[in-house]
Amino acid sequence: DVQLQASGGGSVQAGGSLRLSCSASGFTFDDYTIGWFRQAPGKEREGLAYISNTDGSTKYAASVKDRFTISSDNAKNTVYLQMNSLKFEDTGVYQCHARPSIGTPLQYGTWGRGTQVTVSS
Repeated sequence: DVQLQASGGGSVQAGGSLRLSCSASGFTFDDYTIGWFRQAPGKEREGLAYISNTDGSTKYAASVKDRFTISSDNAKNTVYLQMNSLKFEDTGVYQCHARPSIGTPLQYGTWGRGTQVTVSS
């Protein structure tokens, strides 16, 4: 069974940094695309960053580009999200998601349990 677990959230001041981790098990990690998503209160879930573990390619949402960096350690079956220059608007529940490829609809993938990030002004 595919299992994902996000961790590393917490409370920080605006301008600070956090690094989130997504640990994976139950599937061939090297063949999957992993994404980070955020849901703020009253908002729709938003895709932030993606990495393909087949070729290492990455994509970012405009709102986090140049501030967030996604990376993968295939040996550890773990994907990271380094978040710098955090803003109040970054507050929300962060989840990771796994799917066979970047072209696979999200509904055919699996979600990990989220981790809370709170950014204070």
